[in-house]
Amino acid sequence: MRSESDRSRVEPFHVMDVWKAATERGRTHGDVLSLAAGQPSTPAPAPVLRATKAALDSELLGYTETFGIEPLRAAIAAHHHATTGIAVDAEDVVVTTGSSGAFTLIFLAAFDQGDTVVVARPGYPAYRNTLTALGCNVVELDCGPETRFQPTVAMLDALPTPPAGLIVASPANPTGTIIDPEELAALARWCDEHGTLLISDEIYHGIVFGEQATACAWETSREAVVIGSVSKYFSMTGWRLGWMLVPPGLRRALQRLASNMTVCPPAISQYAAIAAFTDEAKAELDSHVRRYALNREVLLDGLPEIGMGDLAPADGAFYAYANIGQLTDDSTEWCRRVLAETGVALAPGIDFDTVNGVRTVRFSFAGATADIEEALDRLRKF
Repeated sequence: MRSESDRSRVEPFHVMDVWKAATERGRTHGDVLSLAAGQPSTPAPAPVLRATKAALDSELLGYTETFGIEPLRAAIAAHHHATTGIAVDAEDVVVTTGSSGAFTLIFLAAFDQGDTVVVARPGYPAYRNTLTALGCNVVELDCGPETRFQPTVAMLDALPTPPAGLIVASPANPTGTIIDPEELAALARWCDEHGTLLISDEIYHGIVFGEQATACAWETSREAVVIGSVSKYFSMTGWRLGWMLVPPGLRRALQRLASNMTVCPPAISQYAAIAAFTDEAKAELDSHVRRYALNREVLLDGLPEIGMGDLAPADGAFYAYANIGQLTDDSTEWCRRVLAETGVALAPGIDFDTVNGVRTVRFSFAGATADIEEALDRLRKF
């Protein structure tokens, strides 16, 4: 019997173990409050659901073009123009099987085994783990509160040599912090000047609180790759549909890889997602963001009251990232105990920070406000 491959020996996505345990707790106790899942608690917008039913009646739903159907690509291009003012054509858009599929494809298309790619720590673990599985050398930049948990040009200047790639996320998972538009522009210029591919994860755009501004990397550099998704703001995680804005030099490589690896993204999701970019859908989605804003205030007010006041700023997305070093130096075991004793599911920080994650935890506030309030009450008693 063959053993597993070396490339498969990456860290698991630990929050998936939490989800599994939470599902079992729900089956046995029926009392789970999940603040672990990085997904909206609402279904797809009503126009999307109507479009799905119409597509089932009218479309073949067979294979599509590898980069996605033209009406969807045009809708995504128009969305970027409407939200940022940049000129985007349908030809610039590559539709993928979720943003996860986009990352895998661009990593394969742009980086070779042994290339160095820089990521922020704390950050989304799938960047690090997927790059490692593909044989890349991952360098983590230690990003703390002094830089709002985001990388800076000064950090890049301190590297011994320019990397092949830099991944940034704004708003970020797990911290929710946003890169200042001027800083994002400076990072994009640095990457262009040093031959580094900037990959800008913008899947949480649309979920922003206060006056903090978000920027698109393509506002500065058309050599960057921008990642988008219908999962977060658009409330369509399980539909597995993402996209990239891609410079012309990478499109043929992506075409060759995608046509072999996935043929095309899910057809039903493509036809349905066109309706996600309508005014009616966005009105519904913006109402979710208002609820997230209320949940954020409830959580940011309540956590310090129970001894968890060391929090990342949470400018956007739907996460609060807390330092719980005064409570534990094993966030995985602490989260396990919290779930077992209270029914509240949380994400241990070890997923997001390979050094300090043993003392951090991520709260998702994408659910119902009443659930956030009840979870705080249970944690207060715990």
